[in-house]
Amino acid sequence: MSCPICDAETQRRYRPFCSRRCADRDLGKWLNGSYAVPSQRQDDIEIAPDDPEPETRRPH
Repeated sequence: MSCPICDAETQRRYRPFCSRRCADRDLGKWLNGSYAVPSQRQDDIEIAPDDPEPETRRPH
């Protein structure tokens, strides 16, 4: 079995990952929204505004 993040051999302690670093990277992807489970519930659909407000702040 290989690590889903880096394809290295998995370690029993961190299974299905090879290290704590890869496990933490995977957790980070879930927390920042890179991974998402799709929903078909009508309540979960985000509706975009028809006329978005212009951004008033300048990027850093």
